[in-house]
Amino acid sequence: MVKIFVITYSTYNHINTVAESVVKGLEKAGVEVGRYQIAETLSEEILAKMHAAPKPDLPIIKASDLPEADGYLFGFPTRYGTAPAQVKTFFDSTGQLWASQALAGKPAGFFFSTASQHGGQEVTVFTSLPILAHHGMIYVPLGYSHPHLFDNSEVVGGSAWGAGTVANGDGSRQPSQKELEIAEAQGEQFAKVATKLAA
Repeated sequence: MVKIFVITYSTYNHINTVAESVVKGLEKAGVEVGRYQIAETLSEEILAKMHAAPKPDLPIIKASDLPEADGYLFGFPTRYGTAPAQVKTFFDSTGQLWASQALAGKPAGFFFSTASQHGGQEVTVFTSLPILAHHGMIYVPLGYSHPHLFDNSEVVGGSAWGAGTVANGDGSRQPSQKELEIAEAQGEQFAKVATKLAA
């Protein structure tokens, strides 16, 4: 069975909520799912001052775990239009996999969280693509495959680059039903692509 890793970093749990729907879509398409989180690099003191949410009870991903999967969906919030330092630190640890091209040909996609509608919903993924390119991985975008992405009647996170949510600057907005439906659709769509590539 095709195995997909859903790997997240989340400060206030918005990403973890979106990830639940991504997993639902993956499982709906009949793939095995491994769920991981990226290690925190901030101290407990700093996290407390940030009023960060408690971390979920998920295993910490290690670079050596990655070859076990057939594909990957990475979820994280934006930091000024790019990935958080924690995510960069994790990818910096994959040098040995890069040297052996152990991940070449494997599909990967992204989902994300931003404070505002124009806070990096697209550029956060765009600035992460060089990582995939150097590993020889295949980027699988969501495209405009879900009708909610055309909905302008309310704030709806996500784009052709992947599912997403808009959290507000204070983190008060939680992922909406429409955003979660987009995330589920991304999981299902990604699973179908990964299954074709693994055949």
